[in-house]
Amino acid sequence: EFFRELLENAERSLNDMFVRTYGMLYMQNSEVFQDLFTELKRYYTGGNVNLEEMLNDFWARLLERMFQLINPQYHFTEDYLECVSKYTDQLKPFGDVPRKLKVQVTRAFIAARTFVQGLTVGREVANRVSKVSPTPGCIRALMKMLYCPYCRGLPTVKPCNNYCLNVMKGCLANQADLDTEWNLFIDAMLLVAERLEGPFNIESVMDPIDVKISEAIMNMQENSMQVSAKVFQGCGQPKPAPALRSSRSVPENFNTRFRPYNPEERPTTAAGTSLDRLVTDIKEKLKLSKKFWSTLPYTICKDERVTAGPSVEEDCWNGHTKARYLPEIMNDGLTNQINNPEVDVDITRPDTFIRQQIMALRVMTNKLKNAYNGNDVNFQDTSDETSGSGSGSGCTDDICPTEFDFVTTEAPLVDSDRREVEASATQPGWSLQTLLVTFISLVLQRQWR
Repeated sequence: EFFRELLENAERSLNDMFVRTYGMLYMQNSEVFQDLFTELKRYYTGGNVNLEEMLNDFWARLLERMFQLINPQYHFTEDYLECVSKYTDQLKPFGDVPRKLKVQVTRAFIAARTFVQGLTVGREVANRVSKVSPTPGCIRALMKMLYCPYCRGLPTVKPCNNYCLNVMKGCLANQADLDTEWNLFIDAMLLVAERLEGPFNIESVMDPIDVKISEAIMNMQENSMQVSAKVFQGCGQPKPAPALRSSRSVPENFNTRFRPYNPEERPTTAAGTSLDRLVTDIKEKLKLSKKFWSTLPYTICKDERVTAGPSVEEDCWNGHTKARYLPEIMNDGLTNQINNPEVDVDITRPDTFIRQQIMALRVMTNKLKNAYNGNDVNFQDTSDETSGSGSGSGCTDDICPTEFDFVTTEAPLVDSDRREVEASATQPGWSLQTLLVTFISLVLQRQWR
């Protein structure tokens, strides 16, 4: 929303300035500028727009319009104006403004669009993974950890922390394999965030774009005689305008000059929001989410609603009785669960859906790296789709769907007196599955909000 509002404000500011400065001449040719902003918006929302070609086309069209305005005594055919546009690069009628603006706009928009897309993909992956159902082996291990103390007459004894860690590492073995690609993705996001804070900050590029375009128009005015002479030399002498047309001179027809803008007149974005503040806040949250998947078992098991806590090693349920838990804690990831004493894990069958999410992260990471280097990223054109998602992700529903609402089912959390055991006993598989999914979702919401 911030970037969309920024574009709308920039367009509004340019329109207001040019109406005041050029009056009817601008209003008669305003579609050239409107088309520029339309294409910028379409690019940002995922449209298949080549920024460099689009900007080149804008300056070529502007040259055609201005060339007619500074030479009202002549009649120009479409073929002649096409010839004029070919001289845009050679004559540099607008000075160095088009070249500088092209570099700034392309780098800023590539970085902004890819960064926002990265945020969407990251949240979608986290949301999808949080809904992965536990395996039968995981459900059995959870049942033993959470409810078997009742069979031994120990209803108030909570599981040992290390016991919980082995259970969760077995249950979340596939999720932990996301960690490597997730960390690379977060690092790439942080790199692109630097572009949003540096010289290619889209806010600092778009805010004065009206001034820069007006400066280019002034350059064209000041060099109009030389430009016209070279065009006439290259494209041929044009035919005089019909007698009925006005033969006013250039100073009378297009003699306005750019009036410096007052920053206080500019429209502002919502409630004092600035890109710097947004990026700083997002960067902090991204840093906190590193190693999220490998630390997820630790995050769950330190919850006092689940275990007795790391400080209680003797008076806790170890899976058999109230005593210390002796087995060693397993390492992270699927391959390290071959000897997990608590969960039966088939390390030869990686979860296909988790592997799809790893691939989605890998694809997005490559796009982020390209964006950091200023290279455009080919997104799917979603501008004509009825979904209106505008993400331009190019993803399939199996890999990174457009919806990313977190799980909202409120499963009963296990408290110290285990009041939910009766309800859980009737449908143990469903309740334990919901419990695990809910814990993961709660942690995700805290760290990826």
